Amino acid sequence: MEVRIAGTRSLLSIVGFLCFWITAQAQMKIPPETVQQWASVFSVQLRELTTKHSGSMLLQKKLKDVESIIKIVELNGGTLVKDYSDKIERMLGSKMKSVKRLAESAEDADLYHEYNVSLQFDYYNSMLINSVNEDGNSLDLGGDFPLEENEHFNKMPVNTQQSNIQVPTNVYNKDPNILNAIYNSEALNDVFIRNFLKDPTLTWQYFGSSTGFFRIFPGIKWTPDSNGVAAFDCRNRNWYIQAATSPKDIIILVDISGSMKGLKMTIAKHTINTILDTLGENDFVNVIAYTDYVRYVEPCFKGTLVQADLDNREHFKLLVDELHVKGEAKIKKAMKESFKILNEVRANGQGSMCNQAIMLITDGAMMDFESVFEEFNWPERRVRVFTYLIGREMTFAQNTKWIACNNKGYYTHISTLADVQENVMEYLHVLSRPMVINHDHDIIWTEAYMDTVLPKTKELFTTKAQSLLLMTSVAMPVFSKKKETLSHGILLGVVGSDVPLMEVMKLAPRYMLGAHGYAFLLNNNGYILAHPDLRPLYKDGKKLKPKPNYNSVDLAEVEWEDTEEMLRTPMVKGETGSNSLNVRASVDKGKRPLYLTNNYYYTNIDETPFSFGMVLTKGHGSLMFVGNVSVEEGLHDLTSPDLFIASEWTYCETDIDPAHRKYSQLQAVIRYLLGKEPDLECDEVLLQQLLFDAVVTAPLEAYWNALMLNERLEPGIETAFLGTRSGLMRLMRYAGVETRVARRFLTPADKDNLFTMDHFPLWYRLAVENTPGVFYYYPVVDKGVKYVIATTSVTVSSEGKTSIAGAIGLQMSLDLLEKRFWAITKQPSDTDCSNIEGVCPLSCESSDLNCFLVDNNGFILLSKDRNEVGRFFGEVDGSVMASLIKMGMYKKVSLFDYQAMCKNSHHHASSARPLLSPFYVLTALLRWFFSNALMFLLDFNLCGLWHSDYFVDGHKQKKVEALVPCDTAYPGFMYERSINEANSLIKCGRCQKMFVVQQIPDSNLVMIVTQADCDCSRQYGPIMLDPKEIKYNATVKCNRMKSQKVRRRPESCHSYHPKENAKDCGGAASISLSLSVFSACLLNSLILYWM
Repeated sequence: MEVRIAGTRSLLSIVGFLCFWITAQAQMKIPPETVQQWASVFSVQLRELTTKHSGSMLLQKKLKDVESIIKIVELNGGTLVKDYSDKIERMLGSKMKSVKRLAESAEDADLYHEYNVSLQFDYYNSMLINSVNEDGNSLDLGGDFPLEENEHFNKMPVNTQQSNIQVPTNVYNKDPNILNAIYNSEALNDVFIRNFLKDPTLTWQYFGSSTGFFRIFPGIKWTPDSNGVAAFDCRNRNWYIQAATSPKDIIILVDISGSMKGLKMTIAKHTINTILDTLGENDFVNVIAYTDYVRYVEPCFKGTLVQADLDNREHFKLLVDELHVKGEAKIKKAMKESFKILNEVRANGQGSMCNQAIMLITDGAMMDFESVFEEFNWPERRVRVFTYLIGREMTFAQNTKWIACNNKGYYTHISTLADVQENVMEYLHVLSRPMVINHDHDIIWTEAYMDTVLPKTKELFTTKAQSLLLMTSVAMPVFSKKKETLSHGILLGVVGSDVPLMEVMKLAPRYMLGAHGYAFLLNNNGYILAHPDLRPLYKDGKKLKPKPNYNSVDLAEVEWEDTEEMLRTPMVKGETGSNSLNVRASVDKGKRPLYLTNNYYYTNIDETPFSFGMVLTKGHGSLMFVGNVSVEEGLHDLTSPDLFIASEWTYCETDIDPAHRKYSQLQAVIRYLLGKEPDLECDEVLLQQLLFDAVVTAPLEAYWNALMLNERLEPGIETAFLGTRSGLMRLMRYAGVETRVARRFLTPADKDNLFTMDHFPLWYRLAVENTPGVFYYYPVVDKGVKYVIATTSVTVSSEGKTSIAGAIGLQMSLDLLEKRFWAITKQPSDTDCSNIEGVCPLSCESSDLNCFLVDNNGFILLSKDRNEVGRFFGEVDGSVMASLIKMGMYKKVSLFDYQAMCKNSHHHASSARPLLSPFYVLTALLRWFFSNALMFLLDFNLCGLWHSDYFVDGHKQKKVEALVPCDTAYPGFMYERSINEANSLIKCGRCQKMFVVQQIPDSNLVMIVTQADCDCSRQYGPIMLDPKEIKYNATVKCNRMKSQKVRRRPESCHSYHPKENAKDCGGAASISLSLSVFSACLLNSLILYWM
């Protein structure tokens, strides 16, 4: 009986489940024809709303009316690139002339100056000016120094009539050598001023002295760091080092035997890092540690040299930080290995093909090494050997000096951390001797860099385009011309001037390049100086900071579709030519992929290591229309209150005459056209187009005002706007600021939606890639504020050609669209459902349904849940998105970012500067203190250690979890317009989920209606757009790190001169190898080894 009852219950439950399932299927059938009707009605309302309130039809009509008087021209990329490169050459040439005048003046001043050991001379010290002591009196070397805020110098207070002097804290500011050199350099002040008068576009001019001081014009107030220290030393700067020496191959040999324990090893590491900091991307390097065997700090770089770019230098620093002492030092093997590498590199035509040097860092040379030099380096002595004796002990000084002096190097003794900087710099002066004796004044241009030394420069991080933050410097060495010191090759210093790359790129005007076109600049190593896709900054918490590898971004990492390097190779070689590539571009912070065909044009910039390139996109990007109106007619419309122009573009050059700097670009244009400022240099082609655009778009002002006055506008219609290729914009604020949702839209802070130096507005770029006259809708999430933008392009045609004339659009609130959308997607209760198969009446308000409005890239415009607006639909509903991708309605586009920053999962993987743990420093100090207590009291420079990078960086140990450079891949999605509709069932365990997708006609939108009560999240995870780090195995990573792409070596090399006085090597002129010292060294090392 119980069995029968149980069987009956089971049967009933099965029947019940089947009934429920059948019912559920019947209830959840979403009629596609209903969704299609909703989409059709919504399309009509949307089109009427945007067309009417934007005025797009009127603008298109006005453009049609002027087609008979306009001309469409096809841009010649080859001609343009030649024209722009010529302008850049002239601009950079004027900077080089300025620097040459400075060098000549500095050398003449030194030639006629007699050194005076007792010279008394007061000068303006930039740290002490305008400061008083406790008694209210000016500080010594200070005094009143007038400063005035200057727009040309980032609004910094400067003195354009006087230069002043910055002296690092570790240099005595009244040392006789310093005073004599400063006195000499006073002659530069008049040259600074004359240069600035001849070329008002000049920025900072300066002289960096080999004695350590820095003369800067215009004069400024120098701000010390938080510890009151002026750590800036001009001799460390790239412009100084590159101008003072030719390219070089360097092998750093460091002794890590047991005798180097404690503070010695700390000093040795700091010495290595300081040497690395003196290298640039035209240099090549490797670091080898040795005991009784040879150990490459990076095994991947065994037997070779790698380019000393920022990436590799920082990588070496990280590995050097992890070195530990052990065993006995045997230098012979390490020296042999070093010479073999340098000889092979030279024989194979690799490396710098110029200077070669070995930097030996040790606490004593303790074995027979003379035979190594006889075998590999004598008698030519092509490889210089520089020796750094670490620690207080002088027992082994004689042997260490002997090595340097017999190999055209230099010997220094480093006993404290404070000694490192000055002693390392000595090798640069030795390498500069051949150039100085020859009096070869090579002008150098530095790699791109971001100068954060001067006050206020960090403010530019948030106000200027990232791609245009960098600068380059032009510099020239200054020599002593005195005959009595000729063989010594005395370098007096380096003169230079900064050139912001933004000023260079202004010479390739944006309006000529079109919506997706751009110009870019790279150097002889293939590294980018300026490119709209260059992103040198990253966000660390709330702060923007330079990326560790910000100035070693290769062209191939930005133009990553150039897989065969058909663009990079000829550009690096300095060739002139053109190329075409089909590219996957992206806009809207990389979220929206575009397929474009880019036509590239490139050429070299003479007398510089730079190559200039520009891109015109195929199709509309290569066509431009030209109109013509009278100045009087255009001026009238140009002064309309609703009109403004691209403030970052150069319509008129306001930076040449200081009197013009007070004008905005629009003010300058109007004054020039009125004849009030005839001396202004203006772009006549751009002004003519601007005047024409002002006239053609003028009727929109009256149209928008009439709508405001005569019609009751629906709440949520907030801003109408338009833009043209000439950078002209008009806008109408239909809603007041107090009721407007998108208060930031089209304000000066809204850079994404304005014409800037490196891009057209986002709405403009999206519009031109879609069908003219058809609106493109997309959601915006701006700091939590959400709204919708509708935009479309307008065109002109002439002689069978059609050109984009501009874009026009409307910004709306979500409330407005939601109100209309929910009203349309709701069938009334009295709907005739007799011919409808499925749920009827159907309503998106029902809890059984989820309804979405999604754009062509898969981003949600409307949803019941406002939190989902702006998100990718695949994140919200992975099951439906997966089905749409499978059906081909959305196609995945693979995108890559080779400038990404990823979380550092392993300390060793970091490319950031290694941070020395304070505990490590403390342990090293304690060990050293107890073993050398007396020497600590006598010799240890605590201040030097405190102000070293170790304690400064160690203080920031909490930030070790910083992001590090990496490569990432991420997906984008594009809607396949040929598929208008789709519907299907998704099997999800115990339920089946139905969905219907319908294209909204005359738009880029689709309506998606899904069954709400069937949860498919277990079977289908969300589809995310998050980038994923590309992981490389050890072999691939090694090959990438040491691979040497095509590069162009600097043209000049100064590595040898027969008159060089190689006896000036930091020690006695005649040094012989001491057998007694050698024996003592050997005994000492054996004792240490067995201890």
